Amino acid sequence: MTDLADRLRMALDITKDAAAVAMSHFRNSPDIATKSDQSPVTVADTQTEQAIRDGLARAFPSEAIFGEEFGRSGDSQDIWIIDPIDGTRSFITGLPLFGMLLGYLQGGQPQLGIIRMPALNEVYAGAVGQGARCNGAAIAVSDCKTLSTARLFVNEGDKLAAHEPQVFARLIHSGELRRMGADCYPHALVARGLVDAVVDYDLQPYDYLPVSAVVQAAGGVMTDWQGNPLTMESDGRTLTAATPELHAELLALVNA
Repeated sequence: MTDLADRLRMALDITKDAAAVAMSHFRNSPDIATKSDQSPVTVADTQTEQAIRDGLARAFPSEAIFGEEFGRSGDSQDIWIIDPIDGTRSFITGLPLFGMLLGYLQGGQPQLGIIRMPALNEVYAGAVGQGARCNGAAIAVSDCKTLSTARLFVNEGDKLAAHEPQVFARLIHSGELRRMGADCYPHALVARGLVDAVVDYDLQPYDYLPVSAVVQAAGGVMTDWQGNPLTMESDGRTLTAATPELHAELLALVNA
């Protein structure tokens, strides 16, 4: 058995190598296709995921892999979960806020996570019982306990406005400072203590499970909109908060 610290070190090496694949296509106008859910995909997505899969297969040959582009392989209960380019729309428009996500689950529970930001040269990593780090330096969430003083990100605002208009209307009047965003980076900034909360919508397991491991390792809270732990079966609506008190206020707001 490989312990979590060793797994994390190996996973960091794997994602570092794969980041070079993604960056070789960044701002180089890769061909864009549209998937069945109308989301874009590029050769960078598929090649980057394949690089991560190849690294995982060499390091952990008996373990399952589930990725955005190629689905699931293997039937082990120990499973790696991949989003090779989280934020393909950012990637194809030259915005450096796309990320690379890798998580490891045992019995359906996230044990470690990596949020790598290739164009920013930042990598956030955390594991159960090991804390969280950014580029090797320890990080932790803020101590913000009230929504009125919170630095709040509202992710996927266009989808929220269309499908949860009452929630969106409450969110845009909440927090001391508000920003609209998308993808993994606002959650990473919660782990770093620079942002206090993120409300997110319409995510897939490979979007939220690796991120949740980092946030929780940094001392934060990340759940679905009912306050339940995130699993492969969660509905894709998530709340990330620095403290339980702030998380409770967000729960009350989205369920008012």
